[in-house]
Amino acid sequence: MSTTLTSKGQVTIPKSIRDALKLEPGMAVEFSVNRDGEVVLHPARKPGRRAELKDRFAAVRGSADIAWRTDDLMRLLRD
Repeated sequence: MSTTLTSKGQVTIPKSIRDALKLEPGMAVEFSVNRDGEVVLHPARKPGRRAELKDRFAAVRGSADIAWRTDDLMRLLRD
């Protein structure tokens, strides 16, 4: 299967390849070159949840399973 490189360096990924890799419009893809010099295309790895978090508090925000009232919690922490 072949395709033509445009003057902007773009190619169209054939539908059978897009279907096999479950690629959809707007998805990121990664390219690599293996030891044999062949180009390998695969969906970009999604960053882990930790990489997406901006700070350590974001990891636990909203995860409490006890519905504390602010006044009750402040009383508990201050006493």
